[in-house]
Amino acid sequence: MGFSEYPEQQPLLFGIFLGMYLVTVLGNLLTILAIGSDPRLHTPMYFFLANLSFIDTCFSGTIVPKVLVNIQTQRYTISYTGCLLQMYFFMALTLLDDFLLAVMAYDRYVAICLPLHYTTIVSPQRCLLLVTVCWLCSHLLAFPLTLLMSQFSFCASRSIPHFFCDLPPLLTLACSDTHIFQIMMFTNSTLSGVVPLGCVLVSYAHIMRTILTIPSAGGKHRVFSTCGSHLTVVTLFYGTLFLVYFQPSSSYSADTGMVASVAYTMVTPMLNPFIYSLRNRDMKGALWRLLGCGRWSAQ
Repeated sequence: MGFSEYPEQQPLLFGIFLGMYLVTVLGNLLTILAIGSDPRLHTPMYFFLANLSFIDTCFSGTIVPKVLVNIQTQRYTISYTGCLLQMYFFMALTLLDDFLLAVMAYDRYVAICLPLHYTTIVSPQRCLLLVTVCWLCSHLLAFPLTLLMSQFSFCASRSIPHFFCDLPPLLTLACSDTHIFQIMMFTNSTLSGVVPLGCVLVSYAHIMRTILTIPSAGGKHRVFSTCGSHLTVVTLFYGTLFLVYFQPSSSYSADTGMVASVAYTMVTPMLNPFIYSLRNRDMKGALWRLLGCGRWSAQ
């Protein structure tokens, strides 16, 4: 159904979503290119950031182009197979974001709390292993839910009260018994949401304790500046996810789900490059050099 209830606002919504999508793709691609082209950014922190930008680009690409086509053509349809595929990749990339944000928090913990052991603990091989494990776990968790959803019968309405094939609105349309699915979904949410978030909170608790021991105000400011971007992204991402997925399907609100979903499928991926770049002098310098403005490095 998408945003079909607001026909007079379709051109405005199309313009807003298209602009957000273009900014998302451009911002994240520039981040990846800046990190790849600058040898000074070939460190674990920026390796993880480049992966996050790639995931955010794919994440938006799973949802937004179909939304734009639907609004432009005024045909709010999706095939059954397309719906399941969209749901699968949406889940896998969301879970991947969860895991990667936890890995990035661990990286900051080692860098700040165990600086002398940083190069040993967060070696290039271990970075690659951590990212590979994140990819594998996200797909292994998303596949069983998609397989189980494909077994459901949708014998009542085929109108999905959402702008993409998300889990809660699909569950409200299923005629089959969804009890096992909801248990699996809650278990997955715990494994992929609460556990990584717990890792983030524990890492930052140790970081805060280390910060308090730094005598100089300048040193504290540098550490806060390094961690502030990541904390902002974590807050945006988890805040909207908890609004949608940590509630029973019986109390699911389509309007709340739509607003929260726009926030984490379009707004958060668009803001991430700005959050990381504007608060990071190294990233700003790399972007200026990538764009051919060598004047930055001379300042």
